[in-house]
Amino acid sequence: MASLSRRLIHAALSVGLSLLAVAVLAFVGAGVADAEGHVRPASQELQDLPTNRPSSSGPIVVAVVLGSSGTVGSDVLAPYEVFASSPEFSVYTIAAHAAPAAVDGGPAIVPTYTFEDIRSGRARQPDVVVVPAVGAPEDAEEAPMRKWIAEQSGRGARILGVCSGSMVLAGAGLLDGHKATSHWSRLGALKRSHPQVQWVGGLRFVQDGRITTTAGVTSGIPGALKVMEELAGAVEAERVGRLLNYPGWQLAATAQIPVQSFTASDIPIGLNALIPWLRPTIGVWLFNGVGEIDVASAFEVYNASFAARAVAIGATDTVTTKHGLILLTVPERQAPSVDRLIAPGAFRDQDIDPQLRDWAASRNVPVDAFAGADGLLGFDGAIEYLAQHTDRATAVSAAKMIDYPTARLFLPAGGTSARVPGLLALGLVLAILTGSLPAVIRSAIRRRREGRGWQLP
Repeated sequence: MASLSRRLIHAALSVGLSLLAVAVLAFVGAGVADAEGHVRPASQELQDLPTNRPSSSGPIVVAVVLGSSGTVGSDVLAPYEVFASSPEFSVYTIAAHAAPAAVDGGPAIVPTYTFEDIRSGRARQPDVVVVPAVGAPEDAEEAPMRKWIAEQSGRGARILGVCSGSMVLAGAGLLDGHKATSHWSRLGALKRSHPQVQWVGGLRFVQDGRITTTAGVTSGIPGALKVMEELAGAVEAERVGRLLNYPGWQLAATAQIPVQSFTASDIPIGLNALIPWLRPTIGVWLFNGVGEIDVASAFEVYNASFAARAVAIGATDTVTTKHGLILLTVPERQAPSVDRLIAPGAFRDQDIDPQLRDWAASRNVPVDAFAGADGLLGFDGAIEYLAQHTDRATAVSAAKMIDYPTARLFLPAGGTSARVPGLLALGLVLAILTGSLPAVIRSAIRRRREGRGWQLP
């Protein structure tokens, strides 16, 4: 009986060590993926940056807020392009500090103004404040952001909370007693942490008084169009909506969307997040005049899928987008080694900037127009491209994570990479070897006692 008990204890110890090894590998992998997606911009002298100004002198002023703890780029870039596409709106970015603001998995953004610029009268007061998801929405680091947003709400500005930007609004107390929504993965926790808010799922956006909140990431586009309709009229919202071509969008369309949850179909992305080693590095070539949504889509599909690490590369250390945003890039002379280059905004390979072609050729790196079938750009092209170069399951799951409809897209099966299966197998081997250590040690001790075989030092 004692011998059986010892064997059971040894077996339990081996299994426990194996499981611990798996947990440690997963924890370290998640940490590596998170660190690669949250890179603080290198300090740069602000006087060396291009002149920063609002998108236009339109009569309706929109302030898009940038966080101090890292910001989800698409929550900023997509609504920015929506409003900036209309001459009725003057759009600028704003932050607590003038330094470039870090963007999750994408290029840092130089804010147009600071909160103090608005308080001092240097910049026009906003009629609309766009609030994106940030890294620490309710921590002290974002207290200046919450205070400023509350000030603007108090003076009558409309508030558009994009995706988990609702967490900032909830932390500021602006959603108490109101209906609101957020990214589907956050709703359960928000219902527990902020029960005073009437959280609603299954809707693209929720409007309650002067506050509009949206579902995941790309839902900021129809959310912004809804605010545009109210402030600039249905005709202008229709015009911009047709220009941006968000799937299924029209003014009279229902706001209902499928209720999402994590399922087995999301396992490929989960494995990418836990096993980030040896994943490819994609160089995203940015240029002056690139569309904001084209930039957002290029970085967001890789940020959401963890299929690759994306790096912003340019001819110089900054680019100015189509509507005036200043983004930091890695100059081509300092660019890291990349496995592939993509060119957002290029319909076809022949539309790629010759400078980029020459630079890619000098490094023997393949370069692609970042577009889908029939030259689709934006999120359509990004998701189709992801399916082609990873696999369909990863692309579908990534679209789900950013709440983007895929019914009209052509998603090829794509190739299958041996990276994740190979690293997973290696991890399991290491876990098994870790679990076998007690048996190895016991065997060594027994051999030493018996006076034969190798001995422990």
